[in-house]
Amino acid sequence: MFDFSGKVVLITGAAGGIGQGLCEAFLGWNATVLALDRDGDALAHMDARLKTAAVDLTDLAATKAAIDGLVARSGPVDILVNNAGAAAATALATLKPEDWTHDLAINLSAAYHCVEAVKAAMFARKAGVIINIGTVNAGLAIGHPAYSAAKAGLISYTKALAVEYGPLGIRANLVAPGTVKTQAWADRAAKKPEVFDDLKKWYPLRDFADPKDIANAVAFLSSDLARMITGVVLPVDAGLTAGNPVLAAELTLERF
Repeated sequence: MFDFSGKVVLITGAAGGIGQGLCEAFLGWNATVLALDRDGDALAHMDARLKTAAVDLTDLAATKAAIDGLVARSGPVDILVNNAGAAAATALATLKPEDWTHDLAINLSAAYHCVEAVKAAMFARKAGVIINIGTVNAGLAIGHPAYSAAKAGLISYTKALAVEYGPLGIRANLVAPGTVKTQAWADRAAKKPEVFDDLKKWYPLRDFADPKDIANAVAFLSSDLARMITGVVLPVDAGLTAGNPVLAAELTLERF
């Protein structure tokens, strides 16, 4: 489908469900893949073709050192995919101050740290692609408020990157998944087997994305096919943010 031969792709949050899907996809598309995650043990069990480093991305100096070490082995980064993310409290009622700080750090500041580590080489080549992985939660109050607020900030940061770095040959876009079939959701289904069936009524396509769907969207935005696309938010959400079929049916008394 895509061919990224000769390209160096840096993927953060590489050991998570979406991260593993991104790594596998870009390896299959012939890229050199650099994988960052805080879980070194998980990285050690991933594809041997990956060049990996375990690092806390909320630490700017450590992030730069880890990326510099990988770049020394592979060459400069052509495509940065800021995928790392995590969510602490599910609701404001249980949100602690440390949860707020944590979620902003890993979901927003970490992306900034990675851009800071790769941007000089992109400037020098007048070329580069930055893809930030956000969430539909950034525009909807559907739980995990600190995580959602951080991802909303990531949209604004993405647009700033597109506008300010566009004249330097750099494109920046954001992919916003809805529910994705990862291990985290499999764990929820193990506790409540009907969870997916209960959720499907809210999604116009009556299905959910898997990690490969996210990887395909990232690949398109990273490719020359999207050379005139920058500063956009691309939902990969089975239509969730297009409208609410349950509400529409209640309002119109029609079935959707």
